[in-house]
Amino acid sequence: MTHALYVFDAYGTLFDVHAAVRRHQAAVGPKGAELSAIWRQKQLEYSWTRALMGRYHDFWQLTEEALDTAFALVPEANQDARDELLSAYSRLDCYPEVPLVLRQLKERGAKLAILSNGSPRMLEGAVEAAKIDTLLDAVLSVHPLKTYKTAPEVYDMVTAAFRVFPEAVSFQSSNRWDVAGGTAFGFRTVWINRTGLPDEYHDLPPAAVLPNLEGLVAI
Repeated sequence: MTHALYVFDAYGTLFDVHAAVRRHQAAVGPKGAELSAIWRQKQLEYSWTRALMGRYHDFWQLTEEALDTAFALVPEANQDARDELLSAYSRLDCYPEVPLVLRQLKERGAKLAILSNGSPRMLEGAVEAAKIDTLLDAVLSVHPLKTYKTAPEVYDMVTAAFRVFPEAVSFQSSNRWDVAGGTAFGFRTVWINRTGLPDEYHDLPPAAVLPNLEGLVAI
């Protein structure tokens, strides 16, 4: 094993961001997939613009605001499902391979952590629902910094918490922009490209690209 510390982005990497709408598809209606895609797009957009402006709202508030915008842009979706969707988002499903991969890394002696834009309460709910809390050595939220990825100080939370140099960290994210941020900071990065997206940020490449987390223990 070449890395003593494995750090994971949460949303889209460990937890399925589209699980909330999928869980309540019948209530939302036939435009559920479109609603979910816009919800995620706006959630991220709001984090970037808030970080650039220095006008922080925590990630749960951005999640609510993004859902409201998604409903406005997809008027065919049933807005009466709003509360159900938010409740489901607070306890998202993890991807099926996640618990096993984390256990395998833990059994090899690695330390494991989450580094996420999510607010502490959001992350606590998701981690508990996935039953991976006992496998994690730390769950790091941007909330104390009042900013979002890809600010370098966010990635520095890892090195400060574990007292390691960046090159000691293997950082996994499904978001190519997040991988670029981790690479720029000095992490060994692995892009979990679950949807087969084309590469971007060619000057900040990942060390590896995987379709899911299953191959992580072998690299």
